[in-house]
Amino acid sequence: MQAFSPAGNLKYVYFGAFSLLFGTFIAGMFFGNSFSPLAGKIISFIGFSFLLVLVYLFLSFLLIDIVRLINHFIPFISNIPSFRMWSTIAMIGVITVAMVIGNIKFNNPQVKTIEICSTKPSQEKELKIVAASDLHLGISIDKKRLKKYVDMINAQNPDIVLFAGDLVDRSIKPVLAQKMDEDLRNIQSKYGVFGVFGNHEYFGEGVSAISDFYERSNITLLRDSFVLLNNELYIIGRNDKISPERKSLSAFTSQLDRTKPMILLDHQPSTLHEAEESGIDFQFSGHTHKGQFFPGNLIVKKIFEKGYGYLKKGDTHYYISSGLGIWGPQYRIGSESELVVVNFRY
Repeated sequence: MQAFSPAGNLKYVYFGAFSLLFGTFIAGMFFGNSFSPLAGKIISFIGFSFLLVLVYLFLSFLLIDIVRLINHFIPFISNIPSFRMWSTIAMIGVITVAMVIGNIKFNNPQVKTIEICSTKPSQEKELKIVAASDLHLGISIDKKRLKKYVDMINAQNPDIVLFAGDLVDRSIKPVLAQKMDEDLRNIQSKYGVFGVFGNHEYFGEGVSAISDFYERSNITLLRDSFVLLNNELYIIGRNDKISPERKSLSAFTSQLDRTKPMILLDHQPSTLHEAEESGIDFQFSGHTHKGQFFPGNLIVKKIFEKGYGYLKKGDTHYYISSGLGIWGPQYRIGSESELVVVNFRY
């Protein structure tokens, strides 16, 4: 409010808007499922957008205060109140432009294509994998958007489709109410659809309800388990790191034929060394969202060995996706929404 002191009553407008938007964020975050789907979506969008604005305003005010501190020791600004007001207005303009571009990027996911070749004995075959993570289906990522995602997946003519967790955002209720299993059943692939849980699958009504939804959606759920596809290669899925029941990777891969290629789904890219030690050919993960919005993209680089993109360790290939959907604010600033196509040769 100090920044708008020279503008008189404008500071009270700012305070009133701030209070209303903060209340909207609380309503969307904690009571979104209590509203109708349309009202919940609107309230959540406004509330989470405000959250992002709040983050950027904090960073902006911090920058302005740093400039003022420098000015205290090396004076170069004569009218501090005017500087505070106009610099704040300028920052709001920059934030607005960044958010408009970020929302456009979120609404236009890209298709990322990578080539992976197994070092196992060659069978002279190729598998076209379409992989996605972090759809976060629910109030914000609704049935209409899911249909768009399914169309994107089908347009790639996949041999197999893999979901690397956080398919559901928090509560399963809005997902069931919108009958999203109908859309997921429309996914067309030669060998089917496989998926694992992410951390968000543990936040709602329990894993049993989510498991039932996977089954109704024709998604084969892998929880520290595997399938042998055409007696040629393994598709392996891990329980999420948040699960107390999660086993070590070696506990259930030691029984596998290691001359056959192994593809691993593990939501959080936290223990990459395990895949290399277990002879995994390719691991697909998500969770990080590539930070989702700046400066989060810089933070995930520090937290994870690989926060986004392709990595190779020994004979093991990794890809950590930024996600197709999103949690919270529907903006991609310093990141992108993506669907991953893997041409896997073995």
